Amino acid sequence: MVNAMKGLLISCDIPMTQFIISFNASLPPSQRFILHVLDNTHMFVQPHVAEMIRSKISEFRDQNSYEKPL
Repeated sequence: MVNAMKGLLISCDIPMTQFIISFNASLPPSQRFILHVLDNTHMFVQPHVAEMIRSKISEFRDQNSYEKPL
């Protein structure tokens, strides 16, 4: 019998994959969203978390961007 799951395929570079995995691990078990890590640059996640992942990545990029002093 075949088991099918609806999800979202994420493709990104290795550092961003590690960031998403770390974010997923920081959540309580009932809220974790990664269904399967396919390789170093691809993962399959629950479809309803797309906006939450985008938001966390945006926050991460804002925290790690350089602004030239005036």
